[in-house]
Amino acid sequence: MRIIDMHCHMYSRTTDDYERMQLAGIEAVVEPAFWGGCDKTSADSHLDYFNHLTTFEPARAAKRNIKHYVVLGMNSKEAENLDISFEVIERMKPLLDRPNVIGIGEIGLNLNTENEIKVLRAQLELARQLNLLVIIHTPHVPKLEGVKIILRLVKELGLDPNLVDVDHNTEETIELTLKAGCWAGMTVYPTKLSPERAVDMIAKYGTERMLVNSSADWETSDPLSVCRTAQLMRSRGMPTADIQKIVWDNPRTFCGHSAKFDVR
Repeated sequence: MRIIDMHCHMYSRTTDDYERMQLAGIEAVVEPAFWGGCDKTSADSHLDYFNHLTTFEPARAAKRNIKHYVVLGMNSKEAENLDISFEVIERMKPLLDRPNVIGIGEIGLNLNTENEIKVLRAQLELARQLNLLVIIHTPHVPKLEGVKIILRLVKELGLDPNLVDVDHNTEETIELTLKAGCWAGMTVYPTKLSPERAVDMIAKYGTERMLVNSSADWETSDPLSVCRTAQLMRSRGMPTADIQKIVWDNPRTFCGHSAKFDVR
């Protein structure tokens, strides 16, 4: 089965992970910029990281025949420093033209603070101006409040919901995300969703605008969790067409709104 992982932090994964992903059927990954474990001390640090994501990482993936795309942005966990945040947003603009950059992300909220909202608003506005895809991080807690703020901003700023992936949904938020017309990301990750919970949500809400990802990073996580979710869908007797829609058709449709996304 052909698979796209819509959210995987390959910067923090090993060469063996790429090989295992290829063998499991993963043909493309989307890597959002993220918090790397400690706060960066300058805009230069962010730009160096963005440069890695747009040069070294796609070359590393290509050695294993995996296509690598990124979304760049000022992540919510470091957004409290407004001086650095707005400098990063300004200086990343030229990088958005690089070949593997298909949007802005992962942006969003961490603790739902006023500074986080300011930084999120600025990046959503930039995405709207440039007609770019957006991957939005929703907070662990209070998640429902954070999702409501995010969806309000998406509507208020006039973004096309077809270009917006609101990620890390749970049973508490997914209906709101879908009703807003956005794509609903589900992250199969130890502190987020198990494969069982993700499949239960797919069974309840259907396959339209549903995305599954691993968000694999430095912590205990699994770059094959999308594959495991697909296998669980199969073991529950779900139609092959539905499985393929979740792990291939839907991510290809969403990412295909970018002319740079070349996965056939």
